[in-house]
Amino acid sequence: MRELIFSKAEIRHTECLVELINSAYRGEPSKLGWTTEADLLDGRRTDAKEIRDLLADEDSMIMLCQSGADLLGSVHLQKTGERVQIGMLAVSPPLQGRGIGKQLLQAAELAAQEAWAVNRFVMSVIPQRRELIAFYERRGYRRTGVSKAFPENPELWAPKVDGLRLELLEKVLRLDVSKIGP
Repeated sequence: MRELIFSKAEIRHTECLVELINSAYRGEPSKLGWTTEADLLDGRRTDAKEIRDLLADEDSMIMLCQSGADLLGSVHLQKTGERVQIGMLAVSPPLQGRGIGKQLLQAAELAAQEAWAVNRFVMSVIPQRRELIAFYERRGYRRTGVSKAFPENPELWAPKVDGLRLELLEKVLRLDVSKIGP
């Protein structure tokens, strides 16, 4: 695989992002990878309106991972107070298991530190996704014991199982102010 390039998404990337994120989370294409939610949820993970809204928010960014012109992965970062919520980490299902997600997560954490001078990261994960929680734990995220009901969005998705919840994971990095611009 060629060199991975990380950059901030722009509005022109909307449709490609929708396709990538939905393919990584839901439906038959997602079953090619190990991060699928297809057994837990029907429908789509996101749509073009949500992606455009996230890209327009000044406290939000979507990072891209590309190799040449190919979009391999993406992740959403949302600044909320003194922390950044990480969400929609997606890698193209046929390319999962090659270290792309690990590198994308590292690049996203660095981009958030540089953009917002933060060192606290949180994410919400479905507890049934044990392999995904283990992946994040290997990246330094810790289970907090805090959980909440899975959000409802009948226009996009429907649960296949009862009682879906989200568990909060957290990571605190040492903030290196020497690497943060003026």
